Amino acid sequence: MSLAKLISVARGDATADLLLKNAKIINTFVGIIEESNVAIYGDRIAGIGNYQKAKKTIDLNGNYLAPGLINGHAHVESSMLHPAQYAQAVVPRGTSAVITDLHEITNVAGFNGIKFVMNWAQKLPLDMFFMAPSCVPATHMETSGAEITTQDIKKVLKWQNVIGLGEMMNFPGVIYSDKQVLGKITAAKGRVVDGHAPGVTNKRLNAYLAAGIHSDHETTTTEEGREKLRRGMHLMIREGSSAKNLDALLPLVNDKTYKRCFFVVDDSSCSDLLREGDIDAVVRKAIQSGLEPVRAIQLATINTAEYFRLYDRGGIAPGYIANLITITDLPKLEIDMAFYKGSLVAKGGKYLEPPPKPSTKELTDTVRIKPFSIEALKLTARGESFPVIEIIPGQIITKKRIERVKTKDGVVVPDLEEDILKLVVVERHKASGNIGLGLVKGFGLKRGALASSIAHDSHNIVVVGTNDQDILTAVKEIERLQGGLVVCSDGKILASLPLPIAGLLSPEPLEAVVNKFEKVEKLADGLGNVPPVPFAILSFLALPVIPELKLTDMGLVDVIEFKLI
Repeated sequence: MSLAKLISVARGDATADLLLKNAKIINTFVGIIEESNVAIYGDRIAGIGNYQKAKKTIDLNGNYLAPGLINGHAHVESSMLHPAQYAQAVVPRGTSAVITDLHEITNVAGFNGIKFVMNWAQKLPLDMFFMAPSCVPATHMETSGAEITTQDIKKVLKWQNVIGLGEMMNFPGVIYSDKQVLGKITAAKGRVVDGHAPGVTNKRLNAYLAAGIHSDHETTTTEEGREKLRRGMHLMIREGSSAKNLDALLPLVNDKTYKRCFFVVDDSSCSDLLREGDIDAVVRKAIQSGLEPVRAIQLATINTAEYFRLYDRGGIAPGYIANLITITDLPKLEIDMAFYKGSLVAKGGKYLEPPPKPSTKELTDTVRIKPFSIEALKLTARGESFPVIEIIPGQIITKKRIERVKTKDGVVVPDLEEDILKLVVVERHKASGNIGLGLVKGFGLKRGALASSIAHDSHNIVVVGTNDQDILTAVKEIERLQGGLVVCSDGKILASLPLPIAGLLSPEPLEAVVNKFEKVEKLADGLGNVPPVPFAILSFLALPVIPELKLTDMGLVDVIEFKLI
Protein backbone atom coordinates (compact mmCIF):
# COMPACT_ATOMS: atom_id res chain seq x y z
CA MET A 1 0.00 0.00 0.00
CA SER A 2 1.24 3.46 -0.92
CA LEU A 3 1.07 5.90 1.99
CA ALA A 4 1.03 8.84 -0.43
CA LYS A 5 -1.92 7.29 -2.28
CA LEU A 6 -3.76 6.74 1.01
CA ILE A 7 -3.32 10.40 1.87
CA SER A 8 -4.44 11.39 -1.63
CA VAL A 9 -7.64 9.36 -1.20
CA ALA A 10 -8.13 10.99 2.21
CA ARG A 11 -7.84 14.45 0.58
CA GLY A 12 -10.47 13.45 -1.94
CA ASP A 13 -8.06 13.73 -4.88
CA ALA A 14 -7.73 10.01 -5.64
CA THR A 15 -10.30 7.27 -6.08
CA ALA A 16 -10.99 4.98 -3.10
CA ASP A 17 -10.97 1.21 -3.53
CA LEU A 18 -14.19 0.87 -1.54
CA LEU A 19 -16.82 3.35 -0.43
CA LEU A 20 -19.34 2.47 2.28
CA LYS A 21 -22.19 4.97 1.87
CA ASN A 22 -24.97 6.07 4.20
CA ALA A 23 -23.58 4.43 7.31
CA LYS A 24 -24.49 5.03 10.92
CA ILE A 25 -20.96 4.91 12.26
CA ILE A 26 -20.37 3.64 15.79
CA ASN A 27 -17.76 6.11 16.99
CA THR A 28 -15.91 4.23 19.72
CA PHE A 29 -13.59 7.16 20.48
CA VAL A 30 -16.28 9.46 21.88
CA GLY A 31 -19.22 7.07 22.26
CA ILE A 32 -21.61 8.50 19.68
CA ILE A 33 -23.29 7.47 16.43
CA GLU A 34 -22.67 9.66 13.37
CA GLU A 35 -24.01 9.41 9.84
CA SER A 36 -21.48 9.58 7.03
CA ASN A 37 -19.55 7.74 4.30
CA VAL A 38 -16.32 5.80 4.79
CA ALA A 39 -13.64 5.67 2.10
CA ILE A 40 -11.16 2.77 2.08
CA TYR A 41 -7.88 2.39 0.24
CA GLY A 42 -6.05 -0.95 0.40
CA ASP A 43 -6.33 -2.30 3.92
CA ARG A 44 -6.82 1.13 5.53
CA ILE A 45 -9.57 3.61 6.17
CA ALA A 46 -8.71 6.76 4.23
CA GLY A 47 -11.39 9.06 5.54
CA ILE A 48 -14.89 9.72 6.85
CA GLY A 49 -17.03 12.32 5.14
CA ASN A 50 -18.64 13.25 1.85
CA TYR A 51 -16.58 10.92 -0.36
CA GLN A 52 -18.06 9.92 -3.73
CA LYS A 53 -15.34 8.41 -5.93
CA ALA A 54 -14.61 4.69 -5.53
CA LYS A 55 -13.92 1.60 -7.62
CA LYS A 56 -16.66 -0.15 -5.66
CA THR A 57 -19.52 1.31 -3.62
CA ILE A 58 -21.75 -0.42 -1.10
CA ASP A 59 -24.80 1.51 0.09
CA LEU A 60 -25.46 0.56 3.72
CA ASN A 61 -28.86 2.27 3.63
CA GLY A 62 -28.61 3.49 7.19
CA ASN A 63 -27.29 0.31 8.74
CA TYR A 64 -24.71 0.62 11.48
CA LEU A 65 -20.99 0.36 10.79
CA ALA A 66 -18.69 -0.65 13.65
CA PRO A 67 -15.07 -1.66 14.06
CA GLY A 68 -14.47 -5.39 13.92
CA LEU A 69 -14.77 -6.98 17.35
CA ILE A 70 -11.64 -7.97 19.28
CA ASN A 71 -11.61 -10.97 21.59
CA GLY A 72 -9.18 -9.87 24.29
CA HIS A 73 -8.36 -13.25 25.79
CA ALA A 74 -9.14 -16.61 24.24
CA HIS A 75 -7.64 -20.05 23.98
CA VAL A 76 -8.57 -20.99 20.44
CA GLU A 77 -7.74 -24.62 21.23
CA SER A 78 -10.75 -24.82 23.56
CA SER A 79 -13.01 -24.66 20.52
CA MET A 80 -11.60 -28.06 19.45
CA LEU A 81 -11.46 -26.58 15.95
CA HIS A 82 -8.56 -26.40 13.53
CA PRO A 83 -7.52 -22.72 13.17
CA ALA A 84 -9.08 -22.53 9.71
CA GLN A 85 -12.40 -23.78 11.05
CA TYR A 86 -12.14 -21.54 14.11
CA ALA A 87 -11.94 -18.54 11.78
CA GLN A 88 -14.95 -19.83 9.87
CA ALA A 89 -16.89 -19.85 13.15
CA VAL A 90 -15.93 -16.42 14.48
CA VAL A 91 -15.32 -14.17 11.46
CA PRO A 92 -18.96 -14.11 10.26
CA ARG A 93 -19.86 -13.27 13.87
CA GLY A 94 -17.87 -10.06 13.64
CA THR A 95 -14.58 -11.04 15.27
CA SER A 96 -11.73 -9.48 13.34
CA ALA A 97 -8.94 -10.03 15.87
CA VAL A 98 -8.24 -12.40 18.73
CA ILE A 99 -5.54 -12.20 21.37
CA THR A 100 -4.65 -15.78 22.20
CA ASP A 101 -2.36 -17.43 24.68
CA LEU A 102 -1.49 -20.79 23.14
CA HIS A 103 -0.54 -22.48 26.38
CA GLU A 104 -2.93 -25.36 25.69
CA ILE A 105 -1.25 -26.64 22.55
CA THR A 106 2.17 -25.55 23.84
CA ASN A 107 1.78 -27.78 26.90
CA VAL A 108 1.39 -30.68 24.48
CA ALA A 109 3.76 -29.84 21.63
CA GLY A 110 6.01 -26.96 22.72
CA PHE A 111 7.25 -24.58 20.01
CA ASN A 112 5.76 -26.83 17.33
CA GLY A 113 2.30 -26.14 18.73
CA ILE A 114 2.80 -22.37 18.63
CA LYS A 115 4.17 -22.44 15.09
CA PHE A 116 1.31 -24.66 13.92
CA VAL A 117 -1.26 -22.00 14.84
CA MET A 118 0.93 -19.10 13.71
CA ASN A 119 1.44 -20.61 10.26
CA TRP A 120 -2.27 -21.13 9.78
CA ALA A 121 -3.13 -17.66 11.06
CA GLN A 122 -1.29 -16.10 8.12
CA LYS A 123 -3.76 -17.76 5.74
CA LEU A 124 -6.94 -16.53 7.43
CA PRO A 125 -9.08 -13.35 7.28
CA LEU A 126 -8.60 -12.96 11.03
CA ASP A 127 -5.81 -11.22 12.92
CA MET A 128 -4.31 -13.41 15.61
CA PHE A 129 -2.06 -11.75 18.15
CA PHE A 130 -0.14 -14.02 20.46
CA MET A 131 0.86 -13.82 24.10
CA ALA A 132 3.95 -15.86 24.96
CA PRO A 133 2.82 -18.75 27.21
CA SER A 134 4.17 -17.96 30.68
CA CYS A 135 3.26 -21.17 32.48
CA VAL A 136 4.18 -24.32 30.57
CA PRO A 137 3.61 -26.34 32.65
CA ALA A 138 1.31 -24.29 34.86
CA THR A 139 2.83 -25.79 38.02
CA HIS A 140 5.40 -28.33 39.20
CA MET A 141 2.55 -30.57 40.38
CA GLU A 142 1.66 -32.07 36.99
CA THR A 143 3.28 -33.60 33.90
CA SER A 144 3.09 -31.76 30.60
CA GLY A 145 4.48 -32.49 27.16
CA ALA A 146 6.80 -29.48 27.12
CA GLU A 147 8.47 -26.83 29.23
CA ILE A 148 8.90 -23.16 28.35
CA THR A 149 11.80 -21.51 30.15
CA THR A 150 12.76 -17.87 30.56
CA GLN A 151 15.13 -18.19 27.60
CA ASP A 152 12.27 -19.63 25.54
CA ILE A 153 10.07 -16.67 26.50
CA LYS A 154 12.76 -14.27 25.26
CA LYS A 155 12.86 -16.15 21.96
CA VAL A 156 9.06 -16.25 21.49
CA LEU A 157 8.72 -12.53 22.26
CA LYS A 158 10.79 -11.80 19.15
CA TRP A 159 8.37 -13.64 16.85
CA GLN A 160 5.94 -11.79 14.60
CA ASN A 161 2.62 -10.80 16.20
CA VAL A 162 3.73 -11.84 19.70
CA ILE A 163 2.69 -8.79 21.71
CA GLY A 164 3.21 -9.70 25.35
CA LEU A 165 3.40 -12.30 28.11
CA GLY A 166 0.41 -14.58 28.56
CA GLU A 167 -1.54 -14.97 31.77
CA MET A 168 0.75 -15.54 34.74
CA MET A 169 -1.18 -18.40 36.31
CA ASN A 170 1.41 -19.23 38.92
CA PHE A 171 0.20 -16.44 41.19
CA PRO A 172 1.79 -17.98 44.32
CA GLY A 173 5.09 -17.99 42.42
CA VAL A 174 4.71 -14.26 41.80
CA ILE A 175 3.59 -13.41 45.31
CA TYR A 176 6.45 -15.34 46.91
CA SER A 177 9.08 -14.27 44.34
CA ASP A 178 9.86 -17.57 42.65
CA LYS A 179 13.06 -16.95 40.68
CA GLN A 180 11.90 -18.60 37.44
CA VAL A 181 8.52 -16.86 37.50
CA LEU A 182 10.05 -13.44 38.04
CA GLY A 183 12.59 -14.16 35.32
CA LYS A 184 9.79 -14.61 32.77
CA ILE A 185 8.10 -11.39 33.85
CA THR A 186 11.38 -9.51 33.65
CA ALA A 187 11.98 -10.90 30.15
CA ALA A 188 8.72 -9.25 29.06
CA LYS A 189 9.52 -5.86 30.56
CA GLY A 190 8.00 -3.11 28.45
CA ARG A 191 5.34 -5.47 27.04
CA VAL A 192 1.79 -6.17 28.19
CA VAL A 193 1.75 -8.85 30.91
CA ASP A 194 -1.60 -10.55 31.49
CA GLY A 195 -2.68 -11.80 34.88
CA HIS A 196 -4.55 -14.72 36.36
CA ALA A 197 -5.39 -14.05 39.99
CA PRO A 198 -8.52 -15.91 41.17
CA GLY A 199 -9.48 -14.77 44.66
CA VAL A 200 -6.23 -12.84 45.14
CA THR A 201 -6.94 -9.76 47.32
CA ASN A 202 -5.45 -7.37 49.87
CA LYS A 203 -1.65 -7.46 50.31
CA ARG A 204 -1.35 -10.61 48.18
CA LEU A 205 -2.94 -8.64 45.32
CA ASN A 206 -0.52 -5.77 45.93
CA ALA A 207 2.39 -8.21 45.72
CA TYR A 208 1.03 -9.72 42.50
CA LEU A 209 0.56 -6.32 40.84
CA ALA A 210 3.93 -5.00 42.00
CA ALA A 211 5.50 -7.44 39.53
CA GLY A 212 4.08 -5.41 36.61
CA ILE A 213 0.99 -7.46 35.80
CA HIS A 214 -1.78 -5.42 34.20
CA SER A 215 -5.01 -7.44 33.88
CA ASP A 216 -7.13 -10.27 35.23
CA HIS A 217 -9.82 -12.49 33.70
CA GLU A 218 -10.40 -14.77 36.71
CA THR A 219 -12.48 -12.35 38.77
CA THR A 220 -15.78 -13.91 39.82
CA THR A 221 -17.34 -11.49 42.34
CA THR A 222 -18.27 -7.82 42.30
CA GLU A 223 -16.18 -6.99 45.37
CA GLU A 224 -13.12 -8.72 43.97
CA GLY A 225 -13.51 -6.83 40.69
CA ARG A 226 -13.94 -3.50 42.47
CA GLU A 227 -10.72 -3.98 44.42
CA LYS A 228 -8.77 -4.98 41.32
CA LEU A 229 -9.99 -1.92 39.41
CA ARG A 230 -9.03 0.34 42.31
CA ARG A 231 -5.55 -1.19 42.37
CA GLY A 232 -4.98 -0.34 38.71
CA MET A 233 -5.85 -3.61 36.97
CA HIS A 234 -7.70 -3.79 33.69
CA LEU A 235 -10.75 -5.96 34.27
CA MET A 236 -11.33 -8.62 31.63
CA ILE A 237 -15.04 -9.43 31.95
CA ARG A 238 -15.28 -13.09 31.00
CA GLU A 239 -18.29 -14.90 29.62
CA GLY A 240 -17.37 -18.24 28.06
CA SER A 241 -18.76 -21.74 27.86
CA SER A 242 -17.88 -22.80 31.39
CA ALA A 243 -16.89 -19.63 33.26
CA LYS A 244 -19.62 -16.99 33.28
CA ASN A 245 -18.82 -13.79 35.15
CA LEU A 246 -20.71 -11.12 33.22
CA ASP A 247 -23.64 -10.85 35.65
CA ALA A 248 -21.32 -10.35 38.64
CA LEU A 249 -18.97 -7.86 36.97
CA LEU A 250 -21.20 -5.78 34.68
CA PRO A 251 -22.42 -3.57 37.59
CA LEU A 252 -18.81 -2.34 37.88
CA VAL A 253 -18.95 -0.74 34.41
CA ASN A 254 -19.80 2.96 34.72
CA ASP A 255 -18.66 6.36 33.43
CA LYS A 256 -15.63 6.30 35.72
CA THR A 257 -14.47 2.73 35.14
CA TYR A 258 -15.50 1.63 31.66
CA LYS A 259 -12.18 2.48 29.99
CA ARG A 260 -10.50 -0.07 32.27
CA CYS A 261 -12.86 -2.90 31.30
CA PHE A 262 -13.22 -5.11 28.25
CA PHE A 263 -14.91 -8.36 27.24
CA VAL A 264 -13.26 -11.77 26.79
CA VAL A 265 -14.47 -15.35 26.39
CA ASP A 266 -11.39 -17.28 27.57
CA ASP A 267 -12.78 -20.70 26.57
CA SER A 268 -15.69 -21.31 24.17
CA SER A 269 -16.80 -24.62 22.72
CA CYS A 270 -17.32 -25.17 19.01
CA SER A 271 -21.05 -25.52 19.64
CA ASP A 272 -21.34 -22.20 21.45
CA LEU A 273 -19.32 -20.46 18.74
CA LEU A 274 -21.63 -21.78 16.03
CA ARG A 275 -24.95 -21.43 17.86
CA GLU A 276 -24.44 -18.31 20.01
CA GLY A 277 -21.32 -16.57 18.75
CA ASP A 278 -17.97 -15.41 19.99
CA ILE A 279 -17.29 -12.02 21.57
CA ASP A 280 -20.50 -10.82 19.87
CA ALA A 281 -22.46 -13.09 22.21
CA VAL A 282 -20.92 -11.32 25.21
CA VAL A 283 -21.73 -7.89 23.77
CA ARG A 284 -25.27 -9.01 23.02
CA LYS A 285 -25.82 -10.30 26.54
CA ALA A 286 -24.36 -7.12 28.05
CA ILE A 287 -26.81 -5.03 26.02
CA GLN A 288 -29.68 -7.26 27.12
CA SER A 289 -28.52 -6.77 30.70
CA GLY A 290 -28.83 -3.02 30.35
CA LEU A 291 -25.46 -1.77 29.07
CA GLU A 292 -25.84 0.97 26.48
CA PRO A 293 -25.08 -0.57 23.03
CA VAL A 294 -22.29 1.81 21.97
CA ARG A 295 -20.55 1.35 25.30
CA ALA A 296 -20.90 -2.42 24.99
CA ILE A 297 -19.18 -2.23 21.60
CA GLN A 298 -16.43 -0.04 23.10
CA LEU A 299 -15.71 -2.88 25.57
CA ALA A 300 -15.19 -5.23 22.62
CA THR A 301 -13.18 -2.92 20.38
CA ILE A 302 -11.30 0.25 21.34
CA ASN A 303 -10.78 -0.65 25.01
CA THR A 304 -9.26 -3.99 24.07
CA ALA A 305 -7.11 -2.49 21.32
CA GLU A 306 -5.72 0.23 23.56
CA TYR A 307 -4.91 -2.17 26.40
CA PHE A 308 -2.90 -4.35 24.02
CA ARG A 309 -1.35 -1.27 22.33
CA LEU A 310 -2.91 -2.09 18.97
CA TYR A 311 -3.34 1.54 18.08
CA ASP A 312 -4.47 1.03 14.48
CA ARG A 313 -7.69 -0.84 15.23
CA GLY A 314 -10.74 -0.77 17.48
CA GLY A 315 -12.17 2.35 15.88
CA ILE A 316 -13.26 3.83 12.56
CA ALA A 317 -10.82 6.62 11.73
CA PRO A 318 -8.31 7.67 9.04
CA GLY A 319 -5.28 5.39 8.98
CA TYR A 320 -6.98 2.61 10.92
CA ILE A 321 -7.11 -0.96 9.61
CA ALA A 322 -10.32 -1.48 7.63
CA ASN A 323 -11.63 -4.34 9.77
CA LEU A 324 -15.32 -3.47 9.90
CA ILE A 325 -18.74 -4.98 10.51
CA THR A 326 -22.23 -3.89 9.55
CA ILE A 327 -25.09 -4.22 12.03
CA THR A 328 -28.73 -4.29 10.97
CA ASP A 329 -30.23 -4.25 14.49
CA LEU A 330 -28.04 -2.59 17.12
CA PRO A 331 -29.78 -3.71 20.35
CA LYS A 332 -29.79 -7.31 19.10
CA LEU A 333 -26.34 -6.93 17.54
CA GLU A 334 -27.42 -8.62 14.31
CA ILE A 335 -24.26 -8.64 12.17
CA ASP A 336 -24.59 -8.79 8.40
CA MET A 337 -21.25 -8.05 6.68
CA ALA A 338 -17.68 -8.48 7.87
CA PHE A 339 -14.78 -6.73 6.15
CA TYR A 340 -11.18 -7.78 6.71
CA LYS A 341 -8.51 -5.30 5.65
CA GLY A 342 -10.93 -3.66 3.27
CA SER A 343 -12.31 -6.84 1.66
CA LEU A 344 -15.74 -8.32 2.25
CA VAL A 345 -15.11 -11.77 3.75
CA ALA A 346 -18.46 -12.78 5.28
CA LYS A 347 -22.11 -11.93 4.79
CA GLY A 348 -25.30 -13.15 6.42
CA GLY A 349 -23.39 -15.31 8.88
CA LYS A 350 -21.46 -17.18 6.17
CA TYR A 351 -17.88 -17.19 4.93
CA LEU A 352 -17.73 -16.00 1.31
CA GLU A 353 -14.83 -18.31 0.43
CA PRO A 354 -14.20 -21.86 1.66
CA PRO A 355 -11.45 -22.08 4.27
CA PRO A 356 -8.16 -23.76 3.37
CA LYS A 357 -8.10 -27.51 3.97
CA PRO A 358 -6.02 -28.76 6.90
CA SER A 359 -3.47 -31.53 6.68
CA THR A 360 -4.38 -34.79 8.39
CA LYS A 361 -0.83 -35.38 9.65
CA GLU A 362 -0.03 -32.22 11.63
CA LEU A 363 0.75 -32.73 15.35
CA THR A 364 -0.71 -36.23 15.50
CA ASP A 365 0.31 -39.27 17.60
CA THR A 366 0.73 -37.30 20.82
CA VAL A 367 -1.11 -39.66 23.21
CA ARG A 368 1.39 -41.98 24.87
CA ILE A 369 0.16 -44.04 27.83
CA LYS A 370 2.05 -46.62 29.83
CA PRO A 371 -0.12 -49.77 29.86
CA PHE A 372 -1.98 -50.34 33.12
CA SER A 373 -4.61 -52.67 34.52
CA ILE A 374 -7.84 -51.98 36.35
CA GLU A 375 -5.99 -52.57 39.64
CA ALA A 376 -4.20 -49.25 39.15
CA LEU A 377 -7.53 -47.44 39.54
CA LYS A 378 -8.13 -48.62 43.11
CA LEU A 379 -8.26 -45.79 45.62
CA THR A 380 -7.17 -47.09 49.01
CA ALA A 381 -9.16 -45.86 52.02
CA ARG A 382 -7.23 -43.88 54.64
CA GLY A 383 -10.03 -43.67 57.15
CA GLU A 384 -13.71 -42.78 56.96
CA SER A 385 -13.20 -39.37 55.32
CA PHE A 386 -11.49 -38.18 52.15
CA PRO A 387 -10.95 -34.82 50.36
CA VAL A 388 -13.60 -34.33 47.67
CA ILE A 389 -13.65 -31.81 44.80
CA GLU A 390 -17.06 -30.11 44.72
CA ILE A 391 -18.20 -28.51 41.46
CA ILE A 392 -19.62 -24.97 41.58
CA PRO A 393 -22.21 -24.54 38.78
CA GLY A 394 -21.24 -21.94 36.17
CA GLN A 395 -17.69 -21.59 37.49
CA ILE A 396 -14.32 -23.29 37.07
CA ILE A 397 -13.40 -22.76 40.71
CA THR A 398 -14.24 -25.66 43.03
CA LYS A 399 -14.73 -26.24 46.74
CA LYS A 400 -12.61 -28.48 48.90
CA ARG A 401 -14.85 -30.78 50.96
CA ILE A 402 -13.96 -33.45 53.50
CA GLU A 403 -16.64 -36.13 53.13
CA ARG A 404 -17.41 -39.50 54.65
CA VAL A 405 -16.80 -41.93 51.80
CA LYS A 406 -18.16 -45.30 50.83
CA THR A 407 -15.68 -48.17 51.05
CA LYS A 408 -15.57 -51.82 50.13
CA ASP A 409 -12.77 -54.15 51.25
CA GLY A 410 -10.61 -51.16 52.18
CA VAL A 411 -11.09 -49.43 48.83
CA VAL A 412 -12.99 -46.18 48.26
CA VAL A 413 -15.84 -46.65 45.78
CA PRO A 414 -18.21 -44.16 44.12
CA ASP A 415 -21.32 -43.28 46.15
CA LEU A 416 -24.09 -42.60 43.64
CA GLU A 417 -26.63 -41.64 46.31
CA GLU A 418 -24.34 -38.88 47.57
CA ASP A 419 -23.13 -38.04 44.03
CA ILE A 420 -19.51 -38.75 44.90
CA LEU A 421 -17.80 -40.20 41.82
CA LYS A 422 -14.32 -41.43 40.93
CA LEU A 423 -12.04 -38.91 39.20
CA VAL A 424 -8.92 -40.12 37.38
CA VAL A 425 -6.09 -38.30 35.58
CA VAL A 426 -3.80 -40.45 33.40
CA GLU A 427 -0.48 -39.02 32.20
CA ARG A 428 -0.30 -39.18 28.40
CA HIS A 429 2.80 -37.30 27.23
CA LYS A 430 5.74 -39.40 28.42
CA ALA A 431 4.16 -42.76 29.27
CA SER A 432 5.34 -42.27 32.86
CA GLY A 433 2.59 -44.39 34.34
CA ASN A 434 1.40 -41.56 36.60
CA ILE A 435 -2.26 -41.92 37.54
CA GLY A 436 -3.94 -39.41 39.84
CA LEU A 437 -6.97 -40.69 41.76
CA GLY A 438 -9.61 -38.62 43.52
CA LEU A 439 -13.30 -37.98 44.11
CA VAL A 440 -15.67 -35.36 42.74
CA LYS A 441 -19.10 -34.23 43.88
CA GLY A 442 -21.75 -32.57 41.72
CA PHE A 443 -21.29 -34.37 38.40
CA GLY A 444 -24.57 -36.28 38.63
CA LEU A 445 -23.59 -39.43 36.72
CA LYS A 446 -25.70 -42.46 37.61
CA ARG A 447 -23.91 -44.85 35.27
CA GLY A 448 -20.93 -44.98 32.93
CA ALA A 449 -17.93 -42.67 32.50
CA LEU A 450 -16.87 -39.56 30.59
CA ALA A 451 -13.27 -39.09 29.41
CA SER A 452 -11.36 -36.27 27.72
CA SER A 453 -7.84 -35.54 26.51
CA ILE A 454 -8.67 -31.86 27.01
CA ALA A 455 -7.61 -31.30 30.61
CA HIS A 456 -6.34 -27.80 31.31
CA ASP A 457 -3.55 -27.00 31.14
CA SER A 458 -1.27 -30.01 30.76
CA HIS A 459 -3.91 -31.98 28.87
CA ASN A 460 -3.47 -35.40 30.31
CA ILE A 461 -6.50 -37.71 30.16
CA VAL A 462 -9.19 -36.87 32.70
CA VAL A 463 -12.07 -39.25 33.45
CA VAL A 464 -15.08 -39.16 35.74
CA GLY A 465 -16.99 -42.37 36.29
CA THR A 466 -19.27 -44.53 38.36
CA ASN A 467 -17.12 -47.65 38.05
CA ASP A 468 -13.55 -48.62 37.23
CA GLN A 469 -14.38 -50.81 34.23
CA ASP A 470 -16.03 -47.98 32.31
CA ILE A 471 -13.23 -45.62 33.33
CA LEU A 472 -10.62 -48.03 31.95
CA THR A 473 -12.61 -48.59 28.75
CA ALA A 474 -12.93 -44.84 28.19
CA VAL A 475 -9.18 -44.26 28.67
CA LYS A 476 -8.34 -46.99 26.16
CA GLU A 477 -10.68 -45.40 23.61
CA ILE A 478 -9.00 -42.02 24.06
CA GLU A 479 -5.67 -43.74 23.41
CA ARG A 480 -7.02 -45.46 20.30
CA LEU A 481 -8.40 -42.19 18.94
CA GLN A 482 -5.17 -40.35 19.85
CA GLY A 483 -7.24 -37.79 21.69
CA GLY A 484 -10.87 -36.83 21.99
CA LEU A 485 -14.03 -36.89 24.09
CA VAL A 486 -15.63 -40.22 24.99
CA VAL A 487 -18.91 -41.38 26.54
CA CYS A 488 -18.90 -44.95 27.89
CA SER A 489 -21.43 -47.12 29.70
CA ASP A 490 -21.62 -50.84 30.50
CA GLY A 491 -18.24 -51.36 28.87
CA LYS A 492 -19.38 -49.91 25.53
CA ILE A 493 -18.42 -46.66 23.79
CA LEU A 494 -21.67 -44.78 23.20
CA ALA A 495 -20.17 -41.79 21.37
CA SER A 496 -16.89 -40.03 20.74
CA LEU A 497 -15.37 -36.91 19.20
CA PRO A 498 -11.88 -37.70 17.86
CA LEU A 499 -9.32 -34.90 18.41
CA PRO A 500 -6.16 -36.23 16.77
CA ILE A 501 -4.33 -32.88 16.46
CA ALA A 502 -2.32 -32.70 19.71
CA GLY A 503 -5.22 -34.49 21.39
CA LEU A 504 -7.00 -31.11 21.33
CA LEU A 505 -8.27 -30.29 17.83
CA SER A 506 -10.24 -31.88 15.02
CA PRO A 507 -9.31 -31.51 11.33
CA GLU A 508 -12.97 -31.89 10.35
CA PRO A 509 -15.30 -29.07 9.17
CA LEU A 510 -16.98 -26.83 11.73
CA GLU A 511 -20.47 -28.34 11.42
CA ALA A 512 -19.17 -31.91 11.61
CA VAL A 513 -17.23 -31.18 14.79
CA VAL A 514 -20.25 -29.45 16.33
CA ASN A 515 -22.55 -32.36 15.47
CA LYS A 516 -20.22 -34.88 17.12
CA PHE A 517 -19.66 -32.63 20.11
CA GLU A 518 -23.38 -32.11 20.64
CA LYS A 519 -23.91 -35.88 20.36
CA VAL A 520 -21.39 -36.66 23.11
CA GLU A 521 -22.89 -33.93 25.29
CA LYS A 522 -26.41 -35.30 24.75
CA LEU A 523 -25.41 -38.87 25.50
CA ALA A 524 -23.46 -37.71 28.56
CA ASP A 525 -26.60 -35.97 29.79
CA GLY A 526 -28.47 -39.26 29.42
CA LEU A 527 -26.21 -40.95 31.96
CA GLY A 528 -27.74 -39.08 34.88
CA ASN A 529 -28.45 -35.61 36.21
CA VAL A 530 -25.38 -34.15 34.53
CA PRO A 531 -24.71 -30.36 34.72
CA PRO A 532 -24.55 -28.23 31.55
CA VAL A 533 -21.31 -28.37 29.52
CA PRO A 534 -20.04 -31.51 31.32
CA PHE A 535 -16.88 -31.89 29.23
CA ALA A 536 -15.89 -28.28 29.86
CA ILE A 537 -16.37 -28.81 33.59
CA LEU A 538 -14.38 -32.04 33.43
CA SER A 539 -11.52 -30.34 31.58
CA PHE A 540 -10.96 -27.83 34.40
CA LEU A 541 -10.92 -30.37 37.24
CA ALA A 542 -7.24 -30.99 36.42
CA LEU A 543 -6.18 -27.30 36.48
CA PRO A 544 -4.09 -26.76 39.64
CA VAL A 545 -4.02 -22.97 39.44
CA ILE A 546 -7.76 -22.52 40.04
CA PRO A 547 -8.92 -22.90 43.67
CA GLU A 548 -9.69 -24.79 45.73
CA LEU A 549 -9.03 -28.48 45.04
CA LYS A 550 -7.94 -30.10 41.76
CA LEU A 551 -6.51 -33.42 40.55
CA THR A 552 -3.43 -33.91 38.35
CA ASP A 553 -1.55 -37.03 37.27
CA MET A 554 0.55 -36.57 40.43
CA GLY A 555 -2.39 -36.46 42.82
CA LEU A 556 -4.74 -34.08 44.63
CA VAL A 557 -3.65 -30.43 44.71
CA ASP A 558 -4.78 -28.00 47.39
CA VAL A 559 -4.53 -24.84 45.30
CA ILE A 560 -4.82 -22.45 48.25
CA GLU A 561 -1.85 -24.10 49.96
CA PHE A 562 -0.29 -24.77 46.52
CA LYS A 563 0.83 -28.27 47.35
CA LEU A 564 0.03 -31.91 46.72
CA ILE A 565 -2.01 -33.41 49.51
